[in-house]
Amino acid sequence: MQIQFSDRSFQYGDGIFSTIRICHGEPQLWSLHWQRLTDSMDRLGFSAPGEEVVLSQVRAAISAPNQVLKVLISRGQGVRGYGTLGISEAEIYCWTAPMPDYSTMRQRGVTLGLASMQLSQQPLLAGIKHCSRLETVLLKREAEQSRYDDLLVCDQHDFLIEASAANLLVWHQQQWWTPDLQQAGVAGVMRQLLLHQELVSVQALPVSLLSEVSTLALCNALMGIVPVSAFAGRALAIAPAVALQRQVDELLQEV
Repeated sequence: MQIQFSDRSFQYGDGIFSTIRICHGEPQLWSLHWQRLTDSMDRLGFSAPGEEVVLSQVRAAISAPNQVLKVLISRGQGVRGYGTLGISEAEIYCWTAPMPDYSTMRQRGVTLGLASMQLSQQPLLAGIKHCSRLETVLLKREAEQSRYDDLLVCDQHDFLIEASAANLLVWHQQQWWTPDLQQAGVAGVMRQLLLHQELVSVQALPVSLLSEVSTLALCNALMGIVPVSAFAGRALAIAPAVALQRQVDELLQEV
């Protein structure tokens, strides 16, 4: 796999990607990954390849029964400049990595703080896992320099959005909520599964709500549901998160 200098994803971040868990040699939750990819390509105006084309390259890249696979779809090759005229064919790139061991954090939970940086609001890009990820790089850098395992980040109006590489789940009033991502953030595949199964509901969540809640969790397609053991040094209850984790694990076995 070699990316040309003229590739739009390399030049401008003009591409999208999805990080997939390979389980028993199969791409887990493929239908949800593909749904997000197609929705993203439609919103960005890509000349989209068909599902069979992409899935065949995904399958060809699988090299172990259990691993991580990233599929990246670039708008394609372009001449110099930002314009998109004359770009007729998307480029597909796939590569794999070993599956990380999330067992400890899934059992014990993670500690979170609140990032000082805030995400900009851009509804045209909100929800899309695009390749222009400098905000996320800055967030991860701040998290690495903190005393926490990860940081939650808000938008510019102090509404909770996500963590550096996971969606946020908030247990409040005896039910699970996840932030509204119509203005910023990445709509993760695990989050989408929870919404489809009506296990969580979407709500705009102000950062001030954190002082009222006793349970938080994170989720993504690789680690599933991870409890939050403490936020900003305050211990949290993990029992509701563990119960959700077990429920989702059983659901994934059925899927």
